[in-house]
Amino acid sequence: MQVDPFTGLLDAAQQAHSPNYDERPFGCAIDLVVVHSISLPPGEFGGPWIDALFANTLDPAAHPYFASIARLRVSAHLLIRRNGDLLQYVPFHCRAWHAGESVYIGRPRCNDFSIGIELEGADSISYDDRQYPVLAAVIRALWEAYPTIRPDRLAGHAEIAPGRKTDPGTAFDWQRLRRLLEEKTV
Repeated sequence: MQVDPFTGLLDAAQQAHSPNYDERPFGCAIDLVVVHSISLPPGEFGGPWIDALFANTLDPAAHPYFASIARLRVSAHLLIRRNGDLLQYVPFHCRAWHAGESVYIGRPRCNDFSIGIELEGADSISYDDRQYPVLAAVIRALWEAYPTIRPDRLAGHAEIAPGRKTDPGTAFDWQRLRRLLEEKTV
């Protein structure tokens, strides 16, 4: 698995364009990976709804919950589905709109300097075993393409937006991810 640093595309990912991105501030190094979770409708997996949300085509009448989010203009760089499939919405060198109002170690506006990876999941539902090795492989590919992302620069959405966000939640096994990352770097 590799990232082309010129195009910002991951070779193992299916491309699914989102219009919800822009350029990063000039000279701003990418140095953080933010792990998120998403399920649409909440707690349900599969279906076209995440793609539709990130493409601004979510039908507010398709589910009662969708009326409250259909007008949002959000994206992520990458989605890892429950089965491990990868979809890339925004090139990594561009600024995806995934973090919202956020601060990491005193530094605001995390979208400026981070890569947002969504896991198809929910805070209190166990993530699929297939997602962890794929996430670890993606992070290793990002480390290779963007050396400014150090191994300790991983955060959950809840860490950068406390009180506002809770994902990836208590069901996400950070120790498992770190073990997988260490196995391949030793």
